Amino acid sequence: MSDSARIVIIGGGVGGASVAYHLTQLGERDVVLLDRDELTSGSTFHSAGLVGQLRADPTLTRMNQYSVELYRTLDAGWTECGGIKLASTAERMAEIRRQIGWARTFGLPLEEISVAEAAELFPLMDPSGVVGAAYLPTDGQIDPSALCYALAAKAREGGARVRPRTRVLGIDTERGRVTRVRTDQGDIDCEVVVNCGGMFAAEIGRMAGVRIPIVPMSHQYVVTDAFHEHNGLPTLRDPDLLVYYRQEVQGLVMGGYERTCAPWTADETSYDAISADFNGRLLAEDWDRFTEISENSRIRVPAMADVGIRKMINGPEAFTPDNEFCLGETEVGGFFVAAGFCAHGIAGAGGIGKVMAEWIVEGEPAMDVWHMDIRRFGRQYRSPSYTLARAIENYETYYDIRYPGHERSAGRPLKVSPAYGWHAEHGAEFGEKAGWERVNFYRSNEQDGTDERPPGWAGRLWSPAIGVEHRAVRETAGLFDESSFAKIEVSGPDAAELLEWVCDNRVARRVGAVTYTQALNRRGGIECDFTVTRRAEDEFLIVTGTAFGSHDLGWLRKQAALRDAHVRIADVTGQYACFALWGPRARDILGTLTPDPLDFPFMSSRELTVGDVPVLALRVTYVGELGWELYCSSEYGLALWQALWRAGGAYELRAGGYRAIESLRLEKGYRVWGADIGPETTPYEAGLGFCVKLDKDFLGKDALDPAPERRLRCLTLEPGAIALGNEPVRLDGQVVARITSGGHGYTIGTPIAYAYLPVGPGVKVEVEVEGAWVTGTVVKEPLYDPAGERVR
Repeated sequence: MSDSARIVIIGGGVGGASVAYHLTQLGERDVVLLDRDELTSGSTFHSAGLVGQLRADPTLTRMNQYSVELYRTLDAGWTECGGIKLASTAERMAEIRRQIGWARTFGLPLEEISVAEAAELFPLMDPSGVVGAAYLPTDGQIDPSALCYALAAKAREGGARVRPRTRVLGIDTERGRVTRVRTDQGDIDCEVVVNCGGMFAAEIGRMAGVRIPIVPMSHQYVVTDAFHEHNGLPTLRDPDLLVYYRQEVQGLVMGGYERTCAPWTADETSYDAISADFNGRLLAEDWDRFTEISENSRIRVPAMADVGIRKMINGPEAFTPDNEFCLGETEVGGFFVAAGFCAHGIAGAGGIGKVMAEWIVEGEPAMDVWHMDIRRFGRQYRSPSYTLARAIENYETYYDIRYPGHERSAGRPLKVSPAYGWHAEHGAEFGEKAGWERVNFYRSNEQDGTDERPPGWAGRLWSPAIGVEHRAVRETAGLFDESSFAKIEVSGPDAAELLEWVCDNRVARRVGAVTYTQALNRRGGIECDFTVTRRAEDEFLIVTGTAFGSHDLGWLRKQAALRDAHVRIADVTGQYACFALWGPRARDILGTLTPDPLDFPFMSSRELTVGDVPVLALRVTYVGELGWELYCSSEYGLALWQALWRAGGAYELRAGGYRAIESLRLEKGYRVWGADIGPETTPYEAGLGFCVKLDKDFLGKDALDPAPERRLRCLTLEPGAIALGNEPVRLDGQVVARITSGGHGYTIGTPIAYAYLPVGPGVKVEVEVEGAWVTGTVVKEPLYDPAGERVR
């Protein structure tokens, strides 16, 4: 074996082969692909081979679309048979109609078909109980092993070396970067390692000191004897019955996601422990656990009751705790991962390989893949029990309808604010984000609500308390617990210089200044969106969204390493509680608790004493009203919350939750990273050009276009037509955009939505909301307090 390679890929399944091929497409020749046994011997060889393109998020849909484009060019048994999704309930049909709308934004020809049309396309089905269906003619199926070998062959043609029967024994690192892969065939010095180990990925990660939170799960399907004469049957999914089917010669492959799953080798106290000789093998058949799936399959395809079963496949598949892929560079420099494909890696393999190759070569992904990024998993996922609980919950609810605002329950509560007990006592309805318990709204406020429940999906997880809490902020004052907000300290002699390079706005201003800014990638896309407070000449506090702390921390550390900056970058989230007091009476309330003057201006900070608590007060807002974010050391948190609550009693103060904040920020036009803005949008496109300071140097500056063709625009919709995200937007009969975020504005009294459009205020567009096209008007923003007088 060669004793060196620039890039070593571990894992010869479809993921590793795709990464190798796409690296060679980008000009990389010094690539070695290793497998402990033969190619495909992990999970690839026993995959069911279904390829569905439409997913709930735009990026994965685009990745799967690319996969289909690639598979059409390969000699791998690609069959473009189409795919049907059935609805056996009215709720499922509403979900399908939303998905048809999403498909329009990607140019996918997904269409609603009648029950009779579904039965004509798939004559083996019994249409009883089916209320509707959707059909995507470009979906299909492929031979997983043939796909893997075809990709590996293409990689060889491009110069990569493929080495089967080579077991990795260890991974060496120096100064936080990978340097060597040790194998039973010799050591390989390298710059980059890509862990494509599938169900073995966590074990491989531990060799480099990295936790990769995946759980191998037993996943079963059956292959029937030949029993029909049909050819070219589409794939068929009936999620209400938990089952899927595809044609296998003149029989069927049938499988599903049972409600009682079986994790394999992992338990609550230990990580996965797969035996060294588990190569190209299956697990024992478990017919008892398959009973529910088997019985359901007969409801939709009655012939399943009598047909012979040629074989049952019970193969372990690597699942993540949130059913999203696990991609990207880890905290160890040069150590990448592409694993956790959650039984739909065949559909995504082409796109995965493309994204990963670009990430490795260019240093950053070309698409917004944060929801698949390995860094999204916080330190709590080092716990075997937490990881297992989350993976089990997601597997067993795989086919459930996920309404916007859906909350997971496994592993809760874990991270809580100092005021958590107070919230619970006062009727808080908690949500969870990044392991933190956060108040969505208070049931105790519902009795004062007068708003009617919104129609459709918008009303599914709605509460009248949301409007009550919203109006309190506009009319008197609201108190919010934002302790979950991620907080990052950047300090040291090069702190100011580093942040000036990373941020598009000028952040190295006077001590006490607060700056809203973005951090851009080389393409000018928004990698981070946060506030920077200068605490001292060499110390800055960054505050970012709860779910984005690990992302932003990783981005800052990466830029610091690239510039060899002498800085300390630390996650201090848990050290500080944060409570936001906002509203026209906020100054009155806070003034009763502090002897310090409250005359410091908007976007500045000051040390105060509030009650008995030392506080850092930031004069900022995310709701468009006068107020402060008040930070204190966590041990003071409960005392500070109680002091604010008692003082607010005379001013009609209400405690509120994040659902009200969402409605308030929509009216004010404040952006959300990961929805309205992200790595594929620039500040000028997002309407954030006011942050960009072109008189200084910063990362991504050269890629910016101050006059983009599209901009993020605010829309008002017809009464009751509430868009929630991803709905298509039509201009002059053509779909030109999708909704990034939306909801109801309780103050302005109308539904609000945002989309990137090539037109400005006054133009009429159409938005498809749950299957119906409604009129939207592009309006000048912000809708609320356009002069910004109230925040000042």
